[in-house]
Amino acid sequence: MPLSAPVRPDESIGRLLEALKPFSTEMSVVPRKRLHWEYKGEAQLYLFMQGELSVLRVTDGLVIAGAYVPHLFGLAEALQPSRCHILRVDVDSTILRVSAKKAMEIFDQQNLWRDVSITLAYFNSYLFYRDDLVVQQRTYSVICNHLQEIIQLPLETRMRVSVLEYIQERTHLSRSSVLNVLFALKEANYLSLKRGGYLIEMNELPEKI
Repeated sequence: MPLSAPVRPDESIGRLLEALKPFSTEMSVVPRKRLHWEYKGEAQLYLFMQGELSVLRVTDGLVIAGAYVPHLFGLAEALQPSRCHILRVDVDSTILRVSAKKAMEIFDQQNLWRDVSITLAYFNSYLFYRDDLVVQQRTYSVICNHLQEIIQLPLETRMRVSVLEYIQERTHLSRSSVLNVLFALKEANYLSLKRGGYLIEMNELPEKI
């Protein structure tokens, strides 16, 4: 049985964003722009305020996670740099940056380290959740798990990213494997796809097909 997605700590993330915003600089970003963890040689935190953004694995460009609501990125990289991931802006977005050094000072001054810990714990739990979606799972299960994620996305996002693109960006499944399962589910009336492969509706999926 797959793990449930971790609960996003909205209050903690909100407090961190509000504390950092007055000291942050809005960035000029365009869709597909990639953000690295340093600016002029100094570690940065990124305040994602609106739009869409993906977290990519550096080694192969695999999408690890996506953000559609306000989020704070760079905490783990500031504390324990690994440079294993980068950020990709997917649509016109509002993003601010602040130096990690300044952010740490603010966390000290405003006693925000508990919120930092809660946010980092959420990120950690999400990585376990994502691994559970794809590691040592049958092809059909992996596809179904991602369909469950897609149907929860805003309609605007679902109409922009096809099911095939979404799944292939996040897994190493072949195009034919994904399309075969989608065709079978569509033929059995478990889901409805708009021309181009965009998910419109989905019923409860069977354990196998």
